[in-house]
Order: sequence, then structure tokens, then C-alpha cells
Amino acid sequence: MNRKVITELLLAPYTSILRRFIPIRLKARARSFFYYGRNVYCPFCNRSFRHFLPVGVIPRPNSQCPVCGSVERYRLLYLYLKNRTAFFSQKHLKVLDIGPDRCFSELCSSLPNIEYVSIDLFPKIARIKMDIKNLAFENETFDCIICFHVLEHVKDDLSAMREMFRVLRPTGWALVQVPVDINRAATFEDFNLSEKNYETVYGQSGHVRIYGLDFKHRLESAGFFVRVDRFIDELDDETVSKYALKHRYKTKFYETCDDLYYCSKR
Repeated sequence: MNRKVITELLLAPYTSILRRFIPIRLKARARSFFYYGRNVYCPFCNRSFRHFLPVGVIPRPNSQCPVCGSVERYRLLYLYLKNRTAFFSQKHLKVLDIGPDRCFSELCSSLPNIEYVSIDLFPKIARIKMDIKNLAFENETFDCIICFHVLEHVKDDLSAMREMFRVLRPTGWALVQVPVDINRAATFEDFNLSEKNYETVYGQSGHVRIYGLDFKHRLESAGFFVRVDRFIDELDDETVSKYALKHRYKTKFYETCDDLYYCSKR
């Protein structure tokens, strides 16, 4: 048994006590102390650690920030927005975040150039309760839309894509990501399947399909021009290691990656 596993086992009872009795901000400080190191870095909470925590249906090692909860795909998103877009510098950027993650939501809320709107059908983090298939916004409202790991939960995903297209401004862009089976050509979905069988068939209880490499074409059918961006492949090994990114990883039934689907109207 290696030193890292032994350390986590020794800390487990204290971690349990932290979860139950200590306020969130103090928990964050305690975790920052427990995992102190210089091996990996989280840009959302601006902290370095020995390693990140494992997370996932099949636990991915070195994945989740112990303080703010960021995972690989959001750290990759941060780097993409910083290096490929004017997200942090463009004046008055109106952003729609669908199914937000707390780390990214807090970042957007802190940026003076961002007018931030977040929605979710079952809001825990989002500010507004709203159905992605029926967005209560005027046409061409947003400069930027972020939709990460949402569409695999939506039965009528094509309606959701059309709604995103409708509310995006002509010069705007959307970043979409879903878990795609990189060895599957066509998306698999069974509309006759009952919810109790979702996990057995799709690998996760909330998922309603397994996307294949045709996901790009589904977005294009909603009207988007789509570029599949394998941004991680452009990063050097030092950056990939520092942010603990993964080129590929396994889910319960298939292998996937964190490709970004850059969608625009032209």
C-alpha cells in the first residue's frame, strides 16, 4: 500500500467529522492544509496541492479539487477560455451557463465584465429554474453559452440544441461538452427504456443515451457551425500535469475524453 493511500485512510475519520460539524469555509481551509503541496494547481480557488481527490462512477485518480470541487473538464475549460477566447477581457459579455458547476459559477460571478445568468431544471447552484428545452429568453440574447455534461440527461436533446441556437447572438459562441464514447460511431438511445434501467444500459442513472462521434452532426442539425476542439492535445506535458488533465478516461461502459465542441452561427 503506497503512502498516498495510507495518508487518505488515516485522514478519513477526520474528514467525516469535518463534513458534519465544520462550516464550509473552514472545511475548505482544513482540506487545503491536509492536501498541501505543489504538484497540482486549481485556477478556481488559486491553490496548489499534493494531489486532487478521486471522483467518478469509476473513480478517476487525481481529479477533484479538495477545496472548490473543480474537476478536469472545468480546469480545461478555464485554460481554453483564457487562451482561446476574450472571455476574461471582452467588455460586457452576457453569459448563459446551463447546469452550472459551483467553481465556474463563482468565478463568473466575480468577473466585472460578465453579465452572468445560470439555469437548471433542478437548481442547487443555478440562479434560475428553467427547462433547457424551453428557454424564457428573447432571441439572440447571449454572447456566450456554456453547456457542460447536460445534454446526456435531456431526452429531447435536439430541442435543447435548437433553443441554445435561438438565444445565441449572431456573433456569439457556445461551448458544449458531453461524455462521448470515442469508439462508437452513432449515438445509442432507446426511447422505450424505463428510468430504472438507465444505469444498467447507459452506465449512469441520470443518462438517457450514450453519445457517439456523431454528436457533432446533432449540433449541426440544430443550425450550428461546429468545430471539435481537442484543446488538451495542444497543451504541453507540464501544463497537463499541473492542472491534472486527462487525454482519455474510462466510464462504466466506455472510454471518453474532454473534447470541446465550439458552436457558432457562422
